[in-house]
Amino acid sequence: MEILDLDPIIHERVRLGIMSLLLQAGELDFGTLKRELGVTDGNLAQHLRVLEEHGLIEVHKAFVGRRPRTTYTLTPEGRRRLREYLERLSALLRSLKKPGRRTRR
Repeated sequence: MEILDLDPIIHERVRLGIMSLLLQAGELDFGTLKRELGVTDGNLAQHLRVLEEHGLIEVHKAFVGRRPRTTYTLTPEGRRRLREYLERLSALLRSLKKPGRRTRR
């Protein structure tokens, strides 16, 4: 198992954070994601766009009263790829703990 086996779309810190939060909560709005991840509007919007373009999240737009509200959820494909990513990451970490494996310093 190598680091290159990890999904590059998910592996980026903010995108992994988005997907992890959505897995836990089911659905979150833009403001909550921004606050939880500590990123700017533009930065978050760009990462959400990448995840949406790759079919990993769905965007839901609605109005609450007169205010627009955008929420996000994982797609079935997003759940599958996140599960696969986590399994590969776990395998990578286990391989690093094997006795006799040399690591560079």
